[in-house]
Amino acid sequence: MAGIRVVTDSSCDLPQGLADELGIRIVPLTIRFGGDELVDRRDLTASEFWRRCAASPVLPETAAPAPGQFEEAYRAAAAEGADGVVAICLSGALSATLQAADAAGRAVADVIPVRTVDSRSVTMGLGMIAVEAARRGRDGAALDEVVAVAGDLAARTRVYGALDTLENLKKGGRIGSAQALLGSLLSIKPIIEVRDGKVEPEGKQRTRTRALAYLADKVRSQGKVENLAVMHADAPDVDEFVASLRPLYAGEIVVGDIGPVIGTHSGPGAMGVVFQVPA
Repeated sequence: MAGIRVVTDSSCDLPQGLADELGIRIVPLTIRFGGDELVDRRDLTASEFWRRCAASPVLPETAAPAPGQFEEAYRAAAAEGADGVVAICLSGALSATLQAADAAGRAVADVIPVRTVDSRSVTMGLGMIAVEAARRGRDGAALDEVVAVAGDLAARTRVYGALDTLENLKKGGRIGSAQALLGSLLSIKPIIEVRDGKVEPEGKQRTRTRALAYLADKVRSQGKVENLAVMHADAPDVDEFVASLRPLYAGEIVVGDIGPVIGTHSGPGAMGVVFQVPA
């Protein structure tokens, strides 16, 4: 099948059905629980990951894919008749995944042209950039056009998240036990933002209800947004949150499960919104 294909990595948290529909290939990161090394999406679903986390006293570790995994995805696209590949990866400031994608692109230069794009984002921020780029590639845009679209979207993508627990920040050494205990007693819900490719603190709210209302206000305050999506870490109230956003957005709101790569840091119950501000 001719056209431009999009390759991304498993930190995108895209629903597999949507990725399949658009021909997006997802290269998995690996997750280590002690001596167990598991391949994201292949060996470990999001729900299995959360069950393991609940029983683990320490955080799992994540590792970027090897260049060979990207090379395999590129060669598969070439075998299917693609004219080129755009690899859109999680923020280069957070992972070596982009470097692996870039090295693999050089290795297949005589087989298929590959361009890599730093999404400067994570989770569904990355996912929705990949979705729009894949749609353009499917609809006939040339390689450089798809690269330009992805770069433009990366600059306009906003990601905000509300954490439900401080336990993962404590396990990861980001805050001390006393601070985590105090925060939990006070029901502190940190708000984070992806800014300049890094995850930064954006504020805090006293209750989950206020934290989710704060996220909705971020969408409302932008007026018209593009490609609205929600991601959640096994959150039981995700349907209610999506319903609260529907009056603010006329299109389909894509919902993604936060998997192991991002969930390691967010902890269970996290909820987030992603959108692109107008150009």
